[in-house]
Amino acid sequence: MHGSLPPLSAPGPRRPANRPRLPLTLRLALRELRGGLRGFAVFLACLAIGVAAIAGVSSVSRSLTDGLARQGRIILGGDVAFSLIHREASPAERAFLEARGRVSVVAFTRAMAVAGEKGAALVELKAVGPDYPAAGDLVTEPGLARADLFAERDGAFGAAVDPALLARLDLKLGDRVTVGTVPIVLRAVLQSEPDKIANGLGFGPRLLTSEAALRASGLIQPGSLNRWVYRVQLADPSDARVEQVIAEAKAALPEAGWEIRSRLNADPRFSRSVERFTQFLTLVGLTALMVGGVGVANAVRGFVERKRTSIATLKSLGAPGGRVVGLYLTQVMLIAALGIAIGLSVGTALPFAIEAAFADLLPVPLSPTVAPGQLLVAALYGFLTALAFAIGPLGRAHDVAVSGLFRDTVDPERRWPRPRYLAILGLALAALVALALVTAFDRKVALIFIVAAGLAFALLRGVALGLMALARRLPRPARAAPRLALANLHRPGALTPSIVLSLGLGITLLVTLSLIDASITRTLTRSLPERAPNLFFLDIPSRDAASFDQLLGAAAPRGKIERVPMMRGRITALNGRPASEIKAPEDAAWVLDGDRGITYAEDLPDGSRVTAGAWWTPDQAKTPLVSFDDQLGRALGLKVGDTVTVNVLGRNLTVPIANLRHVEWRNLGINFVMVFSPGTFRGAPHADLATLTLPEGPDPALEARILRQAALSFPSVTSVRVKDALEAVNDIVGKLVFAIRGASGVALVASLFVLAGALAAGHRARLYDAVVLKTLGATRARLLAAYALEYGALGLATAVFGLIAGTLAAWVIVTQVMRIDFLLDLSGALVAAALAVAVAVGLGLAGTWRILGHKPAPYLRNL
Repeated sequence: MHGSLPPLSAPGPRRPANRPRLPLTLRLALRELRGGLRGFAVFLACLAIGVAAIAGVSSVSRSLTDGLARQGRIILGGDVAFSLIHREASPAERAFLEARGRVSVVAFTRAMAVAGEKGAALVELKAVGPDYPAAGDLVTEPGLARADLFAERDGAFGAAVDPALLARLDLKLGDRVTVGTVPIVLRAVLQSEPDKIANGLGFGPRLLTSEAALRASGLIQPGSLNRWVYRVQLADPSDARVEQVIAEAKAALPEAGWEIRSRLNADPRFSRSVERFTQFLTLVGLTALMVGGVGVANAVRGFVERKRTSIATLKSLGAPGGRVVGLYLTQVMLIAALGIAIGLSVGTALPFAIEAAFADLLPVPLSPTVAPGQLLVAALYGFLTALAFAIGPLGRAHDVAVSGLFRDTVDPERRWPRPRYLAILGLALAALVALALVTAFDRKVALIFIVAAGLAFALLRGVALGLMALARRLPRPARAAPRLALANLHRPGALTPSIVLSLGLGITLLVTLSLIDASITRTLTRSLPERAPNLFFLDIPSRDAASFDQLLGAAAPRGKIERVPMMRGRITALNGRPASEIKAPEDAAWVLDGDRGITYAEDLPDGSRVTAGAWWTPDQAKTPLVSFDDQLGRALGLKVGDTVTVNVLGRNLTVPIANLRHVEWRNLGINFVMVFSPGTFRGAPHADLATLTLPEGPDPALEARILRQAALSFPSVTSVRVKDALEAVNDIVGKLVFAIRGASGVALVASLFVLAGALAAGHRARLYDAVVLKTLGATRARLLAAYALEYGALGLATAVFGLIAGTLAAWVIVTQVMRIDFLLDLSGALVAAALAVAVAVGLGLAGTWRILGHKPAPYLRNL
């Protein structure tokens, strides 16, 4: 008959001979996956979140790096830039530069902009030539030609101004301010500078004017903190020629003392900051992935539970345990591949989305690109995490007998997986550690993170086992609800380990961030102003120092005035070894990068104490000697008797270290990394630095009056109110803390997913309990009370651990890494812990409520 089925023994359609046949394990795994991904939602979410975080951070970092590299010439303003402090280039130095390309000059200094009765404000003055910008575009509103923007008319020069200055002094376009001794008309609002990144951080709004205006202002004085940058555009802009010009400059003018940058690395400080922050965010993503690994383990455990009948069937038909494990491991890794693909897609799209949404707001160039190397690293993290957390639950089924698989529902057998699976677990964890170390910018930080993460997992596991042991030994309560809650804490298949781990990591992270935030805020807004000076004054001409002291004394008769000479110098060598060849630790490398403030003194500065060697005597002070900060000295491997070579005013001075001293930097008094003996710089031109401390503390009205009087009487002196500087720093740190909170939110979201997954994994056991107990007469209210007690006990115990562990972690970070005072303000931490516990109890009861709604009859038929 045409419609009849062929006999079972009849051969089916023949497979083409040349068609490749998939391995049996893979074919079975793909066939089983046709049934869908039920139970793997948390598994996919955890992997996707962690991989997306790592891939997204890496992709954005690569896009920033590519943007800096591609626009290096615009950012730098040329192919090579030579920067000098205190002085302009000599005729010989200028001739050397002009022989190699077209030279444009930009000068930077801080100054006071005085607006008559409206007051005075600190500005970051940038003076440019008529050819500015040599690369890129200057954007102002209104858009004016350079000749119209900067031209001198009626005795006043023009300028473009940051909108912040207009708001601060209540000014509008067309108004005048006085900078130094020259009036300046504000002709346009400054919207964009092509070389803004290379200019560095400023504490005041930008005022962009001409070089002619700066020369007319009287701000160019011997020893003044003016920075002159000579930007060279090469006729041959090849990379090889750039490196050749730098080498020629070092060889021909070794004592010029200039800082040299090239378009190949236009802003090394910014690049290092990007690398450091990328590492931090990558570690946060790895935290999310490791937390998600708990969700992976829960999902795989539930998967094995659902497949118990299939496993029993396969083993009863003769399938070896290794084949069974291989089959389901293949399924799990295929599902993991899907989650990883989702995460990689999100991470790849992130820089393109940021560029599309915030292109006009980004302060740095972003060149969105697909970074295969970074995506491969993120994928490896995901696969290794999935393997490490899945192999344990899967490997346990290898040696369990068929009858044991069925009995596992109510009496799970306790045994370790076979050594081969433990070896796979060990190799996966070792590969994760190696990958984190190899890809880290700072391997010490990465190693600390790995050790801390391992310790946290071990401690949380210990807390869970301790809770279960305690619950097992406690006397049984008389009432049913507490007795059931206590039994649920330690019975076979209890949720205690999963909930403690996921909730504990989340609470620990929240508490750590809360205490770090409180310590930073306290340091910036409370501690420092109580001890710090009220005002700083820079560039005080030595000849006017006495007169300036008289002005401050008259304005604040009870104020404390401190004044020291100040110059800028660059460390060029330590013990004869060039600074460029020294691989300094990250926390000390900044001393060798760029110029530093230096001074000389006969007596030990306030806030310092000698820790090695001895302070110089009056006779010793006549010879060149230097005192070095002890912490930085130890980091750089320096000791008493070693030599430091410093370039000051174009001269290299090699000076022995007479002593090391500990400096209390946090009081914001006058102090320096290097303090020289008076004989070192006798007769050298310099300006003075002064501070004024008011005995009554901050007084905004008096401070504003002193600022205005100083600006009118001494136009070349730059005045800085400490409160304004702290607010600028606080704003930067606030944005950084906000970014850290946002990034850490990824790990917290992963914790919530894991918690939800842990509760979902216990669905079968809870359903069994509910059916039996409801049949025996238990009411929904009594069961909810029992589950609320169980989740509440777990949440409370985990919150206590999170508070202790988070406090210890915050203390280490604040005191050992940030080196600021630790503030034990538990108000925010307690709120965070309480919210986490509330979320845990809420999620648990929400899932339980759904379970309690099931009718017992359909399930009793299958028990």
